[in-house]
Amino acid sequence: MKRRDFLALAPVSAALRLGSPFQARAGQAAPVIPVIIEAALNGGTAKSRNPNVPRVPAEIADDALRCLAAGAAIVHSHTDDPVMGGKTGRHDPAPYLEAWKPVLAKRPDALLYGTMAGGGPHTNIEERSSHVLALAQAGVARFAVIDTGTTNFGRLAADGLPEPVDAVYQTTAKDSSYMLALCERSRLGPSIAVYEPGFLRIAVAYARAGRMPPGAFVKFFFSAPNATWGLPPTLASLNAYLEMIKGTTITWAVAAVDGDVFESGIARLALERGGHVRVGLEDHLGRRKPGNEVLVREVAALAKSVGRPLATCDQAVAMIKLPRPRTQ
Repeated sequence: MKRRDFLALAPVSAALRLGSPFQARAGQAAPVIPVIIEAALNGGTAKSRNPNVPRVPAEIADDALRCLAAGAAIVHSHTDDPVMGGKTGRHDPAPYLEAWKPVLAKRPDALLYGTMAGGGPHTNIEERSSHVLALAQAGVARFAVIDTGTTNFGRLAADGLPEPVDAVYQTTAKDSSYMLALCERSRLGPSIAVYEPGFLRIAVAYARAGRMPPGAFVKFFFSAPNATWGLPPTLASLNAYLEMIKGTTITWAVAAVDGDVFESGIARLALERGGHVRVGLEDHLGRRKPGNEVLVREVAALAKSVGRPLATCDQAVAMIKLPRPRTQ
C-alpha cells in the first residue's frame, strides 16, 4: 500500500473506533465514513467582500437548496441581526423562518441552524437564545450554536502589532451550561465552535462526563496568518486538537476563518483523518470569490479524491445521533 493510501485509510479506521454508526461487523472490512459537509452561507460577510453572498431570505433559501443539492448535509445561516456590537442580544426569528420554510418545503430532510449574539453587560443568555428556542419550537432548527468560551478577535496591523480594538466575543461557562441544557430540553444538537483550545477543553469535559447532549458536532476554527486568536490551519494544530479529543466519540470538522479551507490544506488533512469540513462565504476569504455552491462542490470533489463518499442529511443524523424534533 502506498503511504498516501495508508494516510487516507488509517485515520478513518481510528475514527470508526470512536463510535461511528458505520462500524463494520466482525470479519468485515471497515467501511469508509461518509463526509459531512456544512455550508455556512453568509455570517457577517457583505456583498462588497463577495457579491455571491446571500443576505436576504429569498437569496438564503435559494443558496441553501443549491448547497444541499451539491452535497451539503448541514446549512448554517445568519440574518442581519448583529452577532457583536448590537444594542441587545435579541435576534428576531422571523427572517430565519422566512428563509428556511421554503428550504424545508422542498427538502424536509435539511439540517438547518442559525447563530446568536455574543454576551456582555448589555444582554443575558436567556435573551440571546430566545430565537433559538422559538425556532426549535417551530420545528425548523436542528442545532443550536454554542461557543464554549470567550475570544478576543483581532488581527495584526501593518506594523506587525495587534490592532487596538474592542472585539470580545463572550460566552461564559454558565452560558455554555445553559445552552447545553437548552439543547437537551429542545432536542437540538449542540453545534460547538472551537476558536481556542480552551473551548475544546470544555466540550471534552462534558463529553467525558457523559453530559454532552446527543447530536453534538464540533468545529475546529483555524485562523488566518494575520489573526491574533486561535491556531493556524496546519497539521500540528489539527493534531493538537485530535490529541485533546482522544478517547471520546466527538464528531469533528474543520473550518478556515478569513481564509481558504482548500488552499490552506486543512480540508484535505481533515478528510484524510476521518474528519468533516465546514465551508462557505461566512468564513471564506482569499484571491478567489466563489459562491457557496462552488465551495461545496469542491469539498465533494476532494472527498472523492481521498475515497470518501458524502453523507446525506439522514446519514449525518445517524452519524452524530441528532435527535428528531418533537414535531416529527
